[in-house]
Amino acid sequence: MLQHKLGLYALTLELSAWSGGALLTSHSDSVLLWYLVFHGAASLMLASFGILFLPPALARPRRPVLLLMAGCSYAIPVFGFVGVLIGIVILRTYRPKELNRPFESLQLPEFDPHQHSTGGFRQSGLRSFLGNTRAPMASRLGALVALQYVSGRVASPLLRDVLADPSEDIRLLAYGMLDNQEKRINQAIDEELKHWAEATNADNDQESGAQAQAAARRLSDLYWELIYQELVQGDLRIHALSESSRYCQIVLDHEPDNPALNLRQGRLLHDLGQPEKAEAAYLKALKLGLPSTRVLPYLAELRFDQGNFAGTRTLMAELGDWSALPRLRPIIEYWNSK
Repeated sequence: MLQHKLGLYALTLELSAWSGGALLTSHSDSVLLWYLVFHGAASLMLASFGILFLPPALARPRRPVLLLMAGCSYAIPVFGFVGVLIGIVILRTYRPKELNRPFESLQLPEFDPHQHSTGGFRQSGLRSFLGNTRAPMASRLGALVALQYVSGRVASPLLRDVLADPSEDIRLLAYGMLDNQEKRINQAIDEELKHWAEATNADNDQESGAQAQAAARRLSDLYWELIYQELVQGDLRIHALSESSRYCQIVLDHEPDNPALNLRQGRLLHDLGQPEKAEAAYLKALKLGLPSTRVLPYLAELRFDQGNFAGTRTLMAELGDWSALPRLRPIIEYWNSK
C-alpha cells in the first residue's frame, strides 16, 4: 500500500511542478522556484518508490542508490523522471542468466609430501612394484630411494630382493643402500669397542664399571640391529648373534632381573641353536613380569622347533585369549582349530 502511495505522490508532485507555469505566468522567478521545489520533492518520492521495487542486490547501499535515482530524475527535466521509471521496470523484470561454471580455473594447492601419513605403507605392494620390470625405470628408482625413509627392518628384505634384478642401475643402487646401512652400524660398533676396551682396561672403580656396562649394552644393541635389519647373512649373522649374546650376558650378570634383556638373550640363544638356555631365558622374562603377548609367541616357536606340537598348541590356546595380536591371529586360529 505504501509503495502505491509513494508512486502516486511522485506523479502528483511532478504534475504540480509543470502546472506552475500556467498559474504564475506573470512572475517568472516564482515559476522557476515553484518548479524546482515540486520537481525536487517529486524526484525524492520517485527514488523512495523505485528502491522498493529493485532487487535486493541492486538496492544496496541504500542511501547512495536513493541519491543516484533522485539526482538523475532532478537533473534532467521530464526525461529524467521517465527514464528512472523505465530503469526501475527493466531492473525489476530483467534477470541475467546464471553461468554454469562458477570458476574459469582452479589452481590446486601445494602439499608437502613429507606430511603424508606413513601408516598405510604396504610392504607387499612395494615388493611387487620393485619386481615389476615393466614399470618405468625412473619410478622404480624413485621407490628404491624412498626406502631410505623406511624402517631398516622393512627396507633391507626389499633391497635384497632386487639384488638379482635385470637392471644394473637397480642392483647397484640397492647394493649401495644396503652397504651404507651396514657400514653405518659397523662404524658405530667400532667406536663402542674402543669405549669398551678403555673402560675394561681402566682401574677397576665404580665409574669405569658403569662405563663398561653402558658400552656392553650398546654393543649388544648394535649387533642385534644388524640381525634385526637382516643386514648380515650366513657366518656374519652367526658372528653377530654370538657377539650380541656375549655382551648381553655381560649386562645380565650385573642386571639379572632385566626382563627385556632376558627376552633378547632367549631369542639370541634360540637362533644360535641352544633351545634349553633359550627356554630358561624366556621363562625368566615371563617370571619378571614381561607381558605374555611378547614372550609366548617365541616360546611357542621354540616348542615347534623342538617337535613339541602339543606344547605349541597349548601356548597358542593361551594366546587366543588376547585380542591385541592381529598379525598373529591367522596362526593362532590355525593351531586352535579342531
